[in-house]
Amino acid sequence: MSSNNSNLTHDEILNIRRKSVNPCMSIAYDKPLKIVRGEGVWLYDEQDNAYLDMVNNVSHVGHCHPKVFEAASEQMQLLNTNSRYLHDKLALYSEQLLATFPKELSVVFFCCTGSEANELALRLARAKTGGDQWIAVDGAYHGNTQNLIDLSSYKHNAKGGEGAPDHVHIIPTPDNYNGLIKDSDNAGFEYAEFIETVLENMDKGQKQVSAFICESLQGCGGQMPLPEGYLSEVYQRVRSAGGVCIADEVQVGFGRSGTHMWAFEQQNVVPDIVTLGKPIGNGHPMSAVVTTREIADAFNTGMEYFNTFAANPVSCAIGLSVLNIIEEEQLQKNALVMGKEIQNRLIQLQAQSPYIGDVRGTGLFIGAEFVTDKASRTPDPKRLDKVIQAMQHRGILLSSEGPNHNVLKIKPPMVFNSVHLDYFVTNLTEVLQQQGCLE
Repeated sequence: MSSNNSNLTHDEILNIRRKSVNPCMSIAYDKPLKIVRGEGVWLYDEQDNAYLDMVNNVSHVGHCHPKVFEAASEQMQLLNTNSRYLHDKLALYSEQLLATFPKELSVVFFCCTGSEANELALRLARAKTGGDQWIAVDGAYHGNTQNLIDLSSYKHNAKGGEGAPDHVHIIPTPDNYNGLIKDSDNAGFEYAEFIETVLENMDKGQKQVSAFICESLQGCGGQMPLPEGYLSEVYQRVRSAGGVCIADEVQVGFGRSGTHMWAFEQQNVVPDIVTLGKPIGNGHPMSAVVTTREIADAFNTGMEYFNTFAANPVSCAIGLSVLNIIEEEQLQKNALVMGKEIQNRLIQLQAQSPYIGDVRGTGLFIGAEFVTDKASRTPDPKRLDKVIQAMQHRGILLSSEGPNHNVLKIKPPMVFNSVHLDYFVTNLTEVLQQQGCLE
């Protein structure tokens, strides 16, 4: 078989992957797809069958957006080198990106992946506080380095994981539907109280907290907005103990929440450090860390921070194009409008189904929790998986989320519109009927 064959069959690709690729790299769906191109909210297989992409929060402004391609192509024909040289696009991108943040967050570091961004955030926190104790939320996922796996119970409590090490402290997911506290009007404050015991034990043991890290919207934890007031309560406690607060926006930033550019703004807080990734380059490997001048200065001890590929001219050109498209095409507003419409349609289905226990979200970040019955709220991942597989056969790509994999995950590209919504809901309604999920 020729090594440059571009027309491999499914079986040939699978055989090569089995022989040559780490088996830890999973493949989606019972019937794997060979995707060869994308456009907007659509992905296409080798037979040109179209699939509505409802879960890709990386291709933020749409698959293969022509303006992103043009920006990358034009710059790549001129120059691509490292950040040790002066270049207009690095300066312009830094300014334009920081202009979207509260004024306190005034310094940016560039990286290539969300994991790199969160790893650097930990280094910044340690430099500022001198602490070696970390607090994270149950169900969180922050990246694939060892330090981040230690902080991510979504990974370290899963099969093959080793649990959290002694220097990592996990507090409960602020899940007001199926968590430790349910249906509370004061859930933000009540869930924030769980951090008090952790901080008190650190104080007794003469240990210094370095940072609290939390996704501004819970992704792997179950597609959940945080309860009102949660971050402000937790941040106050952490800062009083001498720690800093990290907002992980890798999955949820750049207007996806609909109401704001950054999801942490929904909580009326200003973090000390914010990490960005995934949508920042619309598929191009980019990430960033934004922080205060005080923390940046504490990190400036004489050791250079250098990342070979970060902030190269091509990456900055792409980053600028993504910011411009979000503004020009009013994609944050679109996320707000379309997100409300998706939730409204899902709530209508929820009223007809004994198995959709909760519908939640903000903007184009939405979850629907499947349960065996609404009274017990027992997770029902098997039923949801059947729905997801059936939708894939109809040309609509969805996925599951949450610690029990029973939450329907909806995070489409931001160009999702009402035509796509009708197509999605029509097919979902038919699948639910066929699966016996509607009364």
